[in-house]
Amino acid sequence: MEPTFNDYVALIYNRFEAFVQSSDEVARLRKPYTFQNQGMIVFFMWMQFKKIYEFKAQWRWLKQHPDALSVLQWDGVPHRTTLSRRYKALYVVIQDFIAFLGQDSEPLGEEMRANHLNEDQSLFKAQGSVWHQSDRKAGRIPEKLRKLDRDATWAMSAYHGWVYGYGMHLTSNHVGFPMLIEVETATFSEKAAIERKQDQILNDLKPDTLCGDDAYTQAMRIRRWAQHGVILVTPALRWHKGKYAKAYRHFIQKQRDIAHILRKRKTAIEPIFDLIAKLLGTTARQKQLFKQGIENVRSHLGLGALSLQIAMIANCIWGLPLRAISHIKGAFA
Repeated sequence: MEPTFNDYVALIYNRFEAFVQSSDEVARLRKPYTFQNQGMIVFFMWMQFKKIYEFKAQWRWLKQHPDALSVLQWDGVPHRTTLSRRYKALYVVIQDFIAFLGQDSEPLGEEMRANHLNEDQSLFKAQGSVWHQSDRKAGRIPEKLRKLDRDATWAMSAYHGWVYGYGMHLTSNHVGFPMLIEVETATFSEKAAIERKQDQILNDLKPDTLCGDDAYTQAMRIRRWAQHGVILVTPALRWHKGKYAKAYRHFIQKQRDIAHILRKRKTAIEPIFDLIAKLLGTTARQKQLFKQGIENVRSHLGLGALSLQIAMIANCIWGLPLRAISHIKGAFA
C-alpha cells in the first residue's frame, strides 16, 4: 500500500497539532486566524505540486474547487492579498515545524536519529533577470531589465559557477532527513548560518558529530562544540599550522568512524538539495525559483524542505524507500 493524499494531509495536521502542544509559543501558534497555519501549509504545498505559484491563480483555483475548502478546514475562500500576506509570514512557522519534526520523528527508527548530522548550503537562482554586480552596487537598473528580484545577491557555486539568487542552509541527519533550515540571500555565509543554528544543534539536537565542508572549519568553534560533547568534523584543508591543527587533522584522518563520516558527507546531504528542487518543480541547471523577494523565497524553499520531511516520514511509516518522492508528488498532483 502507498499513502494517499488524505494520508499526507492527516499526517501534516496530526504532527502540527503535536507541534503546537509542545511549543513554548502556543499562544502565537494558536492565534485565532480565520485560516489556520496548518491549512495554509497544506494549501501552499498543494499549489506547489500543481505548480500554481501566482496568488491570483491560487485564488481562482480555490473558487473553481470549493470542495477543497473542507480539506483545508476553511469556511470560505481567502482573498488573494490574504494569501500573499500569509505566505510571506509562514516561513517562521515552517522553520519551527521542521525543527520540531526533526526531533519528534526519532522514535520511527534508526533512519530518523540525530546522532550524526551534516551541514551544507545550496544556491538557487532568482526568478527573473540577472542584475550584474556592477549595476547592483551602483543601484542602477538597466532600462531593458525586466522582472528583477532586487533582494537576491551573487555567490559562487562549486557546481554551477556564479549564481544570482538565494541560499538554503540545511542541517540533515546521516540519511539526509532535514533537521533545520535557514534561507537567506546567496552571499549569507555558511559561518553565519551555523552560528545562528548553534544553540539548537548543541542544546536541542545534541548530536555526537556534525560534518561540514571546509567552510565550517573554525578552531574556536571546534573547541567550543567539543566542550558540549559534539565533534565538528570538517576536512580542515586550510587549517594546518600549529599543534592544534595537526592534532585535529590527525584525529579526523585516523579515527575510522570519523573518517567514514567525512567520506559519506556528500552522498548524505548533497542529493537532498536535488530532491527539494524536484519537489518544488525547479529542475533547471541553477535551480531557478518560482518566487521573488526574500520573504516569498524563504517560504518557497521552506515548503520544499518540509515537503521532503513529510515524504520521508510517510515513507518510513509505509515501509517505502526513504528518499522516494514520487508517492507524495503523485498524491498531491
